[in-house]
Amino acid sequence: MDSTRLAPLTTDGPRQRVRRPRRPWQRAAAWGAGLVLAGTTVVVGCRAFGSDGVTPVPQALAFLPLLLVPGGLALALAALGRWWTGVAWAALVLAATGWFVRPYGPGSTGAYGPVAAQVRVLTSNVEFGDATDGLIAAVGRERPDVVFVQECDLQCADALAARVPRAQYPYREVARLDGSRGSAILSRFPLGAGRAVPSVMAQPGATATVAGRAVRLQLAHPMPPLPFDTEVWERELRGVRDFAAGAKGSPTILAGDFNASQDHAGFREVLRAGDLHDAARLAGRAREWSWPADRRTVLRTQIDHVLVSDHFSVRGVRFLSLGATDHRAVLVDLDLREA
Repeated sequence: MDSTRLAPLTTDGPRQRVRRPRRPWQRAAAWGAGLVLAGTTVVVGCRAFGSDGVTPVPQALAFLPLLLVPGGLALALAALGRWWTGVAWAALVLAATGWFVRPYGPGSTGAYGPVAAQVRVLTSNVEFGDATDGLIAAVGRERPDVVFVQECDLQCADALAARVPRAQYPYREVARLDGSRGSAILSRFPLGAGRAVPSVMAQPGATATVAGRAVRLQLAHPMPPLPFDTEVWERELRGVRDFAAGAKGSPTILAGDFNASQDHAGFREVLRAGDLHDAARLAGRAREWSWPADRRTVLRTQIDHVLVSDHFSVRGVRFLSLGATDHRAVLVDLDLREA
């Protein structure tokens, strides 16, 4: 007979945690979180790596702050679905989005010294000339020194010639074209020759003499990033960037409808190339919307900008509703400094 004693059964030792299976609605929540996170991660990732990507990324980047909504939704769905990897993923996406919502670039220019001249600048997209009456009224009311007009069609150009007194704006650079292609620069300061930036919609330029100094003026109006057809937008933004690089070191005002926000890499390249600053950023209004002007939609962004070189400081920025256009005009008060 075998004298080996059998070891008694025991319940001692580490207790294993029993994982309860997810319920169908929890699995659905986790899948929903994954789908939402996949899309938001692509957009935020492009923002992080300085790329505008392909459709629909350029269009989504214009509304980057709104990605906090799907990011928060994904976090809630991941938690409901007990998908803890997804919870961490969503938290990371939310943190990155919040970081990029911050205004881009420094909060001041390098301008210092006595004020040589005060310059008020107005830029407005009048949408195929429909807001010409509102623009002319704003010019008479606000009395800007330099006016940049985009989408100034033939009737708009004729109205500016007939109804904006030459005595007040004797110097003009007008690209008299029909539809959205027309543009104009009106100035109280003497204008010299400038070079237009090649584009589908006219982007004229000029050189103004302000307090004895030559100031480069350039109107910006690249094509918008149309879905599945962003190549023209990218090329024309590069043309604006090349102008900024060529004007670097000179007093410069670059204004218009850029069809790009601070979250687009192409727009940030313009700023970097010319050491330029967004006036709205300097005035603490970097996230103020300019398009669309309709208050009823939450999809709003700032694509109309006034960019200035280090020779200027900014006293104030206002956004004006002119009516009959989907853009708000931007009115900027600048000081041209002696040093």
